Amino acid sequence: MVNITHKSSSLRQAIATAILRVSGQATIDAILQKKVPKGDVFEFSRAAGLLAIKKTSDVIPDCHPLPIEYAAITHRIEGLDIIISVEARTIYKTGVEVEAMHGASVVALTMYDMLKPIDKSIEISTIKLEEKKGGKTDFRYEMPDTVKTAIVTCSDGVASGTYPDRTGDLIETKLAQYNIQGVLRAAVYDDVISIQAKVKELKDAGVRLAIFTGGTGLSPRDVTPDAIAPLLDREIPGIMEAARNYGQQRMPYAMLSRGVAGFIGDMLVLTFPGSPRGSEESIDALFPAILHVFKVTEGVRHS
Repeated sequence: MVNITHKSSSLRQAIATAILRVSGQATIDAILQKKVPKGDVFEFSRAAGLLAIKKTSDVIPDCHPLPIEYAAITHRIEGLDIIISVEARTIYKTGVEVEAMHGASVVALTMYDMLKPIDKSIEISTIKLEEKKGGKTDFRYEMPDTVKTAIVTCSDGVASGTYPDRTGDLIETKLAQYNIQGVLRAAVYDDVISIQAKVKELKDAGVRLAIFTGGTGLSPRDVTPDAIAPLLDREIPGIMEAARNYGQQRMPYAMLSRGVAGFIGDMLVLTFPGSPRGSEESIDALFPAILHVFKVTEGVRHS
């Protein structure tokens, strides 16, 4: 199975359809008049479809088990075609399109089984996904090349050249997935004056997104939040709340991170943990949805 442990849960929706074609109006009349020997075709097939949606992972090997929190099945008659529509919803890490398509196919097969004694020429066709929503693709906003970005590593060891900047490298690689390239890189010592001076330098240089990594913990030299918090014009508490919540589900020590986030002028400042894993999880938790703030602020500036 595909690894989805890095994903965040979100509302996922999918609608799938299938077409069942009968050979004549007599079959349609029997369905509508509930004269099919095996019973009420619409109700039986609807029940079968609901079970199929819930049991998809039992029969499709690579499908993840997920909670189905809403399902709806409808039938629509168009001439000799019966259009089956199946909608499924969940709040989870992966989508429900296969569940919806599986439900549509089982509804059609159930109808076929019930109708075959009275109609030997039934056809099932065009099982397809009509619509899907949810996940990161719905919230993707790639920053234009004109938005300057910087990564600043707050570490005595990196600033002195003693250690390589592995976390900064990882963040830059991750940001490239969202068309954030040509990133400015810097390293500063773990002290308030150095960090604040770098913030002012980046702001004066027109940087719009500044990620400070390191110094968000509880050791005596972890002063990044203390340096940046007083400079924030507009703090956005929800950003780091989301990152800590994401991290807490994967590492119990994530609750000890003191990271802050917000705007200094029109520069968005984020503070990530110094460990590669902590920073990677922060990006997975926040991107690409966080890029929406630039779309919002651009709209404000251009209005």
